[in-house]
Amino acid sequence: MKKSAIIILLVSSALVLAAAVLVAARGRRAAASRSAAKSAQPAPREAQLAAGDAGNGLDIIRFASNAMPAPPFLVNDLAGGIVSTAQFRGKVVILNFWATWCPPCREEIPEMIQLAKEFKDKLQIIGVSMDDAPPVEVKQFAQNVGINYPVVMGSRWIAGEYGGVPALPTSYLVDPSGRVVQKHVGLYPIQVYEEEIRALLNLPVSARIETFQDTGQIFLKNAALATELPAVNFNGLTSAQKSAALKRMNSEYCTCGCQLTIAQCRINDESCTTSQGLAAAIIREIRLGGKAHAASSSAK
Repeated sequence: MKKSAIIILLVSSALVLAAAVLVAARGRRAAASRSAAKSAQPAPREAQLAAGDAGNGLDIIRFASNAMPAPPFLVNDLAGGIVSTAQFRGKVVILNFWATWCPPCREEIPEMIQLAKEFKDKLQIIGVSMDDAPPVEVKQFAQNVGINYPVVMGSRWIAGEYGGVPALPTSYLVDPSGRVVQKHVGLYPIQVYEEEIRALLNLPVSARIETFQDTGQIFLKNAALATELPAVNFNGLTSAQKSAALKRMNSEYCTCGCQLTIAQCRINDESCTTSQGLAAAIIREIRLGGKAHAASSSAK
């Protein structure tokens, strides 16, 4: 064999060997990459909790200690089925007030769909549409976005039973015994609902569970239990004067058009300058009345 042919043969063999080594190395890197990707996937929820991994940054879950029964209703959903609050005892219920024209509501719908899939027969979501549009249009919208839970048309009566629902979306969380334990106004991360639902189902949660007294945060009718009101300064009043002021604020109505008492309006809408001014006027009157009584007593 000629020297040139031998050289060509040696070079070809070296190239084949190098290619084989390169393919093997790539195969090992790909396998390692797949293994790393698999180990990086989230562990099951129970495994995360056993390892002390909160996973979502939610530190505290809060439920009402004086939770009231959910106001009952019996209505037809958009598919013609009967929806009754009584039939969902034993499940966690999310009563979600929304509307097709509400951008935050549209953003929240995929979360509700996911929750319905995740908890299946342990959770019942009921969408209460506050639309003025005909039911057929709401039904078409619900089908288009894939809503997988019953939707009913809201009414003034249902909204009134749940405090008027001044903002959308608003969701009421009902425990398996039928009591409303929390209320969320606006958009909340899906993890908040997941942790709350798990807690109410006695499943492991990463957050600490605390209770609070509902003084209007859930049902405005409980505003009479409040000892403080947003942006209302009771400083300088005696205990008796403060009680008198709160009594008036829970019996006199705000003139902003909300049809709520002054106390309810302060809790429901902290930005209302009307109820804030009325509350301040009541405090001034009571404070001046106390000073006049003190002056009269000292003159005797």
